[in-house]
Amino acid sequence: MKYGIAIFPSKPIQDEANAYRKRYDSHYALIPPHITLKESFDADDDHINDLIVELKHIANATKPFSININKVSTFAPVTNTIYFKVEQTPELTELQKKMHEGKFENNMTHPFVPHITIAQNLLDDEYSDVFGTLNMSTFQFEDKIDRFQLQYQLDNGSWTVYETFVFGKEHI
Repeated sequence: MKYGIAIFPSKPIQDEANAYRKRYDSHYALIPPHITLKESFDADDDHINDLIVELKHIANATKPFSININKVSTFAPVTNTIYFKVEQTPELTELQKKMHEGKFENNMTHPFVPHITIAQNLLDDEYSDVFGTLNMSTFQFEDKIDRFQLQYQLDNGSWTVYETFVFGKEHI
């Protein structure tokens, strides 16, 4: 089965992202707005159970932290993807790093750029128009992050939460 690990921001950020996503993101119906900590990976039941134990340890050792979003950015010219740029913090970077070491396969295909996608798979003209407009807009979000989610992919391509890991909880 395919799994992934992500942070879902608060409802106000999700609502703002979805205002753009429902029009400009071809994956709108597949997953809510999120920050990817670990891209999709395959695991059988035994392996995922081992990883869940590890994820609980990571969550227990992590303190809640804040993220800030102040602008949009893009992955162009590689892809016509537009996103809310999440400011890099040591806490976020360290959390993401832990998802790629130890029992976890390092499946990173590119450097970690914390972001929340709001538009993707746009044609060149539409991309230029949308990015030009959004780039002139002001975005100001701060969000408290106190959990991450392990998700799995359904047969129809959508993602659903398998388990939520809250930061700083006592060991189970």
